[in-house]
Amino acid sequence: MEVLFVEDDAMNRRVVKDMLRVVGANMSEAADAETGLQMINDCDFSIILMDLRMPGMDGLTAIKHLRARTDAKGMLPIIVVTADMAVDLHERCLAQGADDVIQKPVAMGKLLNAIGRMVAKGSASEIMLD
Repeated sequence: MEVLFVEDDAMNRRVVKDMLRVVGANMSEAADAETGLQMINDCDFSIILMDLRMPGMDGLTAIKHLRARTDAKGMLPIIVVTADMAVDLHERCLAQGADDVIQKPVAMGKLLNAIGRMVAKGSASEIMLD
């Protein structure tokens, strides 16, 4: 499984990368949304993990850009990973095109469950965990 984590905090990226490595997934990193969108153009990913609050373009705007695509990459599963605790956050993210939302700090079980939900609903049928 090829995962892209778009997150401005290097420590958060490292923690999630270590979690994904345990299950045999490869994770690429982007420190900002613009870089993440470019990486999606250039590479094939199975799933996108997206922070919301980043310098420059925020995560919801990046999700809108991705969902505006008319190719298969516009349908990539997106899991928002955020420290935001707003009551309506989950609904706002889903309305913008995210598939799921998990809270920081990221717990391995929550991360793997979110990925599992993407597989179960078929939006990531090519994802295989080792």
